[in-house]
Amino acid sequence: MVAPPGTENASDRGPGTFERPLATLREAQRRARVQAAKGDRDVAVVLRSGTYRLSEPLRFDAADSGRDGHTVTWRASGAAAVLSGARPVTGWQLDDAEKGIYKAHVGTGFDTRQLYVDGVLAQRARIRLARTDITLNPTGFTLNNPELACLATVPDQQRIDFQAMQSFTNRFAPVQGISGMTVVMQQPAWDNNTYGYDALQAPFRAPTYFLLNSRHFLNEPGEWYLDTTTGTLYYKPVPGQDMRRARVELPHLESLLQVGGTYDEPVRNLRFQGLTFTGTTWLYPSSPDGYASQQTGVFISGVQPDRPADAFTSCAVGCRGFEASRNGWAQAPAAVQVSAVDGVSFRDNTFVNLGSIGLGIGNDATAHATGVGLGAHDVSVVGNTFTASAGGGIMVGGVRPDAHHPSDPRMVNSDIHISDNRLYASVLEYLDQDPIFASYATRLTIEHNYIDGAPYTGIGVGYGWGANDPGGSPEYLDRGLYEFQPIYQTPTTLRDVRVVGNHVRNVVQTMFDAGCIYTLSAMPGSTIEENFCESSGQLGLYFDEGSRYLTVSRNVFIDTAEQWAHANNQNGNRTGDLTLIDNYATNQAITGIVDGSRGNVTRGNVTITAANPPIEASRVMYRAGPTGTYRGPADPNRPPVGAALSADPVSVSAGGTTTVTATVENVGDEMASGLTAAIAVPDGWRAVRTGPAPRQRLAPGGTQAVSWQVTAPASLSTPLARAAVTVTMGFLTSQTRYELTRMLYVTAVTPLTSMVGYGSVPSQFGEADDRFVILTSGADIWQDAGGAFDEYGTIYRDAAVGVTSTVTARVTAMENTNPWAKAGVAIRNDLTGAGTSPGYAVMVVTPGNGVAFQWDANGSGYLDSFSGVGGVRAPAWVRLVRSGSEVSGYYSTDGITWTTVGPTVNLAGIAETQDAGLIATSHAAGVTGEFSFSDFTVTP
Repeated sequence: MVAPPGTENASDRGPGTFERPLATLREAQRRARVQAAKGDRDVAVVLRSGTYRLSEPLRFDAADSGRDGHTVTWRASGAAAVLSGARPVTGWQLDDAEKGIYKAHVGTGFDTRQLYVDGVLAQRARIRLARTDITLNPTGFTLNNPELACLATVPDQQRIDFQAMQSFTNRFAPVQGISGMTVVMQQPAWDNNTYGYDALQAPFRAPTYFLLNSRHFLNEPGEWYLDTTTGTLYYKPVPGQDMRRARVELPHLESLLQVGGTYDEPVRNLRFQGLTFTGTTWLYPSSPDGYASQQTGVFISGVQPDRPADAFTSCAVGCRGFEASRNGWAQAPAAVQVSAVDGVSFRDNTFVNLGSIGLGIGNDATAHATGVGLGAHDVSVVGNTFTASAGGGIMVGGVRPDAHHPSDPRMVNSDIHISDNRLYASVLEYLDQDPIFASYATRLTIEHNYIDGAPYTGIGVGYGWGANDPGGSPEYLDRGLYEFQPIYQTPTTLRDVRVVGNHVRNVVQTMFDAGCIYTLSAMPGSTIEENFCESSGQLGLYFDEGSRYLTVSRNVFIDTAEQWAHANNQNGNRTGDLTLIDNYATNQAITGIVDGSRGNVTRGNVTITAANPPIEASRVMYRAGPTGTYRGPADPNRPPVGAALSADPVSVSAGGTTTVTATVENVGDEMASGLTAAIAVPDGWRAVRTGPAPRQRLAPGGTQAVSWQVTAPASLSTPLARAAVTVTMGFLTSQTRYELTRMLYVTAVTPLTSMVGYGSVPSQFGEADDRFVILTSGADIWQDAGGAFDEYGTIYRDAAVGVTSTVTARVTAMENTNPWAKAGVAIRNDLTGAGTSPGYAVMVVTPGNGVAFQWDANGSGYLDSFSGVGGVRAPAWVRLVRSGSEVSGYYSTDGITWTTVGPTVNLAGIAETQDAGLIATSHAAGVTGEFSFSDFTVTP
């Protein structure tokens, strides 16, 4: 037993009991080593509650190991035992009453990039620069904004940082000096940040610029600045913050724990449990190297001998000289570092207010203070919390050659288990880092973790962009990488990865080119299963360069801003061999992964709505995230009972009826009781329950169904009316009352009276006055090397077009089922002759690609030729004009002024009389869209 400083009866000469604890961690470690060396017992070092302020990191090597199957455990006695690298700051005085800035004396001889106030990572004083305020050049930048001329008079200019938040890189470079309107930057930081990809002068998206770390910039609540010369810390409190009571922690250390042996003598059987790790900084970005971020906590450091002299222009988007740098990239070091170990675990700890990565496992040697990297075997990280820190949570593996093709087999990182952890509200400064990232490891499991709030990716796995995989990458052959490294013929150490049952939400909030789960390079035998991703600012799954050999099944993606799955298979990348089966997503888009191409398999993936997910999706959602005692409080958005609504039929005529059924299943592990069910329909609709009320109890795995007969209004004023039918289920489990709401749309259509309808895929049609609606799906109406499709719904007039005719309509609205969904007018010898009838032309509007004139040039019965105009959306007018065998396409935004689209064409096989009508396809097989029209005419 050891107690924090100042504890009564604590002495290093005592027995180390609860009543008479040891006074220092050093003595506790010495005694633990002596006991462990006997090899006849488990040893526990128990830290009594309180704060242990470290003057240097705790170092654990082979002497700290458990022997002969026994374990050495360092754990808290029950309440919080805090290992801190920070010092408290007190004695605050008001320095500037007008600006509300306080100061405190903290001493000299140290520096920091972080400050923690009341548990929050405070912001270094900064000003934002507009892109037009500066012009970048090879040595720095010039100031274009005259209001910034005052920067030349700011003291301590070499302490000022320039920050650029870009696409997938978040870069820092320190200033060398400012003279007039010229800013010169320190080297090699500026050189290293101005070549490669997403470089400062050629960002992959519009960047955000800041200047940081000057007393001159201190003007916003929550900002701070440290004057290292006078030892004065300045801080501007946030509203309501009382500096007499504020808890201010100023970091002095960059790491807290350094756990590492050698490959001959690794650290074995060591456990850390229930501890809090806090109060570190990371100073390297303040060095002349800055932080030349490349992605996920990896950066260029040092002078690069192969960087071209004109790299600012010649290497702004990659070059041979940039490829030469890759094998020397560095990793951000963690506050807790683990390498050359066998059997180390972290359980129930808290990592909070740290200056960089929280926990680094088997990173490169340069990221470990022991000087020995990699070699992490049988490491488990279970039930920990990571929050409110500058960098990522957990980083596994290295990025240099020994990480993927080790020169010593003992370097391989293997059997790493990361589960039931909570990582939230973190990655606050080094925005390119991930809550969980693993580069190269064998038998890696990342399961049942909770991740909430990340600027970039939630879980990242893999590195190397496929360049280190067997046979190399054609893309990197072209770039010149293999002039500096071999083309490997053997696999990397990345294999047998399991990413299972994680709950990832609110990611890709600041950066770009990312997703809930992101992969790079081949990882044979790997799976991504039953994860729940919600609210990604970009992608759900991102299979970046070289991602291969992954099986992806039964995952749920709710509200991803872009595709639920995307594979980067461009530019010679060997991305492929991806199997995506039975996944659920609210965004139906998937790109770069075509069934049967590049070894890919895609089947059974279902587009869902967040308001009515299938029960199997609800099961995945409920079971995602931490399990058992780590699950946490009840989540009303992930109840232990799933419910799904169905309607049979989903569409009725005016006055028609449908049966709406709520199917309920207990997807949890405990009895659900007190079940209730209530339905709500819009005014004018009626709902009557059919059959019995829900049973009061539902055992785990049990199911039941409740049904209602829903009747549409007898008459409608529009071609189509969609009724939101809502069912609310109430139930009780473990003394928690839940209300589960599900909603689906039932559609009522007014039957066609003036024309007829036909669908080559299931379709429905409605008409009211001169307004029409088509409900249809369809892969496309187009033929090319990718296939022949003629899947559509049409409302048409038989034999309405003669030798000289004009067909016109207004597309009033269309669902964006795909940017290439189509709605407009069509002529054809027979509009019911899908895939066979010639004389076929359409003029259509799309949601994302303007208007298109398409025609069948060879009479095959498929549209195979195209002309288009971008920038046009519904509502818009479209027109086809026939003169003999010639047909032209037009569009108008007002119905008055018409613009020709493409050439006048001869339609092969055109008949003397043809059908004319409205046509639509969702360009998404199995996904029904709603397409509305008006003002349909055929003249003469």
